[in-house]
Amino acid sequence: MVNARLEHGSLVTVLGGSGFVGRYVVRALANDGWRVRAAVRRPDLAGHLQPMGAVGQVHAVQANLRYPDSIARAVEGADAVVNLVGILFKSGAQTFHAVHVAGARAAAKAAKAAGAKTFVHVSAIGADRKSWGKYGRTKAAGEAAVLAEFPEAVILRPSLVFGPEDQLFNRFAAMARLSPVLPLIGGGKTLMQPVYAGDVGAAIATVLRGEARPRTIYELGGPDIVTFRRLLDLTQEWSGRRRWYVRIPFWLAQVGAFLTLPLPNSMRPLTVDQVRMLTEPNVVSKAAREDGRTLAGLGIATPHAMAGIVPGYLERFRPHGQFDSYRR
Repeated sequence: MVNARLEHGSLVTVLGGSGFVGRYVVRALANDGWRVRAAVRRPDLAGHLQPMGAVGQVHAVQANLRYPDSIARAVEGADAVVNLVGILFKSGAQTFHAVHVAGARAAAKAAKAAGAKTFVHVSAIGADRKSWGKYGRTKAAGEAAVLAEFPEAVILRPSLVFGPEDQLFNRFAAMARLSPVLPLIGGGKTLMQPVYAGDVGAAIATVLRGEARPRTIYELGGPDIVTFRRLLDLTQEWSGRRRWYVRIPFWLAQVGAFLTLPLPNSMRPLTVDQVRMLTEPNVVSKAAREDGRTLAGLGIATPHAMAGIVPGYLERFRPHGQFDSYRR
């Protein structure tokens, strides 16, 4: 199958291919024999994708979801299109609506016009038109926009995604390195089901092999369901830190997020929308499990557990350096 695909020159365009999840998707698709066109805002910063395939198999082009003409050029001639573009906070013209709704619609419309046979849209668990946060509401609106333009599309809703380049464990480990306390927002009771980025990439490869149901929403979660507090406990354990927790009710966390609005997003512990997201569970729904719309339904029966991946990349946060354990 892989050789046949290479011989026929099957082409997939991956919108947002140079991002955190994008690199895992590009690698999985290249391994499956696709020619991969990574459509990104800054192709000059996408050089790390080149070694993920054979010579000439992976190529980066410029595109921006806010400019439909650039998307049309990026998907021209593509047999399949994958949209990974999403944001966690507003930055200039990159608003939730511009990226999650208008951008998703433009991508699906361009893919349909280009004659692509498959369109995969990556959304998020928590996508809900009634969500308290703009992130969840616009993710849901984006899903509807995609299905309106490309009815056969497959939508994937991952939970929080982890991996060496993540902004999940790395973010809290960095906080534990600098701060004597960690915020236990809402008492730390929110349930989460983190999923490994490599498993998300494998799921997308499965969809592009034609092994998923069209016009279907799959929910992707890892094998572990943990509370927010347990996630912080594990972060400290794997990074060799011991910090006290400060319980912060949701309303106070929101006030703090509002007060830090003038700061760069990289310096803010959590944004307003991230606090709002913590008020709702981030786990695969019972309906999705019963209907087979999970990783298992996409042939990934044994997804990676956090304990098998995360400790390795949190070693660098240890008090005496990442090689401290090897000196003993």
